[in-house]
Amino acid sequence: MLYEQVGNLELHIDGSDLEPHERDTSSGFTRATTIVSLHGNGETGQGEDVTYDNEDHTTLQESSVEFPLTGEYTLDEFSAQLSEIDFFLGDEPGQSIFRNYRQWAFESAALDLALKQADTNLADQLDQEYDPVRFVVSTRLDDPPTGDRIIDWLDRNPDLEFKLDPTSDWTDDVVDRLAATDAVRTLDLKGQYHGTTVDQPADPVLYERVIEGFPDALIEDPALNDETRPLFEGHEGRVTWDYPIRSVETVGELPWEPEWLNIKPSRFGSVQSLFDTIDYCRKHDIHMFGGGQFELDVGREHIHAIASLFYPDAPNDVAPQAYNDPNPSSDLPTSPLAPPPTSRGLSWR
Repeated sequence: MLYEQVGNLELHIDGSDLEPHERDTSSGFTRATTIVSLHGNGETGQGEDVTYDNEDHTTLQESSVEFPLTGEYTLDEFSAQLSEIDFFLGDEPGQSIFRNYRQWAFESAALDLALKQADTNLADQLDQEYDPVRFVVSTRLDDPPTGDRIIDWLDRNPDLEFKLDPTSDWTDDVVDRLAATDAVRTLDLKGQYHGTTVDQPADPVLYERVIEGFPDALIEDPALNDETRPLFEGHEGRVTWDYPIRSVETVGELPWEPEWLNIKPSRFGSVQSLFDTIDYCRKHDIHMFGGGQFELDVGREHIHAIASLFYPDAPNDVAPQAYNDPNPSSDLPTSPLAPPPTSRGLSWR
């Protein structure tokens, strides 16, 4: 089991600090995250809090509360301690999943630190090797949707692949134009989100248009009801799930045994929950690919490292952060991403 290979890593923490990060994105919003740094024995481990409420980051960063983090632990003992801490300081986050995001920031920082204190990296600790990481570019279309944004990307690099978010204003012409590129690998219907800015209600017309228009693409997070469920009969193997997946138990609660899952480490909260779910997928022959959360710093490295070990050849939604800039440069990394020649901790650069 994967977790057994890291849970007993020794961890010494002398102190911690928080660092704000902020950046405009190509999706039209300002992304804020918090870098968590844990220090000990001359080393620093880092993680990234990807909570999507900017005010929550300000509250955390400006708080004078000292969390009980210092001491000697195993990684497993530290994880148990983290699960008892209220990192939202008595407030209720806008979404319950934000608690997982924040715990993951501290857990990934602890894993990074423990590996560095052991003078190793995650691949060596798991007796594996880092492989090149295939990635796709995730973007929304222009408004109104025409497909021009995808054509512009392909003019810059004809080898790019994409994960797109269909909306009800996609027309047959838009679908035909995108499908003709043969570059769309995943279509995220956003049907499992509720109360967010990216909600896409169940739309049987859109679903049928996507299922028929992209016969080889994966289809993510549909909202299933009496009208939409029949549309997926015979296409269950193409359906992948993202938002609901945060533990082995949540995989078992899906409407059918999946063939594909989107693995976003921050959704799991703990290293154990993430690794146990990866173990489960391997045992049950469930294909995995990686997903991102508009990470601005070390969090992006971490999802690259994990993808490199467990699903390097999949259509990973982990494009380098430069692809999320409002005005991307002309000198962008290409897929697949080569592993670093040397690395320590959970870093991948």
